[in-house]
Amino acid sequence: TLAEKIFARHMVNEKGEQGVPYVKPGDTGFARADLRFSHEYVTPMASIFFEHFVGKDAPVNEPGSILFFRDHLTFLKYVMPPDRVAAGLLDAANELATRQAEFALKQGIRLHGEVESGGSEGICHSVMYQDYALPGQVIIGSDSHTPHSGALGCVAFGVGTTDVFNSWTTRDVRVTVPESVKIEIRGEKPAGVTAKDFMLAILAHPYVKEGKAIGKILEYTGDAVRALSVDERATMTNMAAEVGAFTGIVAPDGKTVDFLVAHRGMPRAEAERLCEGLSSDADARWSETLVFDAAGIGSMVALPGDPGNGKALSDLGDVPIEIAYGGSCTAGKCTDMDMYAAVCADAVRDGRKVAEGVTFWIQFGSQDVKRYCEEKGYLALFEEAGAKTIDPSCGACINAGPGVSTRRDQVTVSAINRNFPGRSGPGQMYLASPYTVAASAFAGKISEWRPAG
Repeated sequence: TLAEKIFARHMVNEKGEQGVPYVKPGDTGFARADLRFSHEYVTPMASIFFEHFVGKDAPVNEPGSILFFRDHLTFLKYVMPPDRVAAGLLDAANELATRQAEFALKQGIRLHGEVESGGSEGICHSVMYQDYALPGQVIIGSDSHTPHSGALGCVAFGVGTTDVFNSWTTRDVRVTVPESVKIEIRGEKPAGVTAKDFMLAILAHPYVKEGKAIGKILEYTGDAVRALSVDERATMTNMAAEVGAFTGIVAPDGKTVDFLVAHRGMPRAEAERLCEGLSSDADARWSETLVFDAAGIGSMVALPGDPGNGKALSDLGDVPIEIAYGGSCTAGKCTDMDMYAAVCADAVRDGRKVAEGVTFWIQFGSQDVKRYCEEKGYLALFEEAGAKTIDPSCGACINAGPGVSTRRDQVTVSAINRNFPGRSGPGQMYLASPYTVAASAFAGKISEWRPAG
């Protein structure tokens, strides 16, 4: 499989050199990571380990391939209850950022930090995908949604604090090569159906709901996947985390080359070279193959409590809402902004605004995405339609920023990845696509967007 080929290129052999002839599921060893990143929730503890076990003045291994992010707790002050602030918890949270910044400065590590508006430069795995990840790489990060970068054809997976610390000393991470599941989506998707709808359908599949994909690598393929933009593919690799998978990956192709040329300024020949040979063999062995018909997947929604509670939106009935939340790493990319903008433009043209009693939040995944919205005129459009924009940060997705619910009876429709109880406040959260979230904001209830024509 594609992932096995990438692991084989990165496994450390008996001589301590990188690369082995092949790997198979169950093989255990050390893989040399191309990039390692962590955020302010994990970096401080890892730095304590490093200074205690390696030495206060010891240098990290290749600081140029390590990245730090201040992105998880930047908006915590807006939602932390006063009694917890009084108890010193906000100060303790801010101290994590201070500790990370000090260690970054000491070690010469690039820190993507806060901006003047109070948000961050970008959500860690959003920026990794946007600015750093390359086809064929192995990337580890301190976040379960590290697989986001798998959309570019690399093996990217989340690790814990101990693995982060260990990787600073050797660049290596201990792995057992997982089995791979092929998820093939055939045919052509209907207009208005998105990668998020694909994922909610996948999460509702019995194989996934029964936990059989946990710990495995998901390779997304098929005509409908190849037709998606790279941003949309990132929605699918990102949500491998909700499957419980080890990671998600899409084989790079011409669209990947276009992405690297457009977003990184990379010469086309170099981008094409990086993608060469990165595909699964015709006779690759899969733990399981799941086949979906894109034409049979409509707009989906996941009922509160679990992303696997997916059902067709047409079967939902009337569900009034108070919050519509578009954004997060999963739905804060440029393509997602195009979706929110398309619905807002329809509403403005028809003289409609966000429904009374509803707050429509749109949060950018990175400052680059915000600049994209400025250039496209989306910021003015969002304001005219009655939506509120938020600077990048993990925010409401982890109950730490604007957009969280405040009452148990409050209903949210959200484009984030998880709707576990309490994940984004005490209310009831439904998951849906960016189109559905935006359409619901104007309808005042969970509603499907039907594109003109």
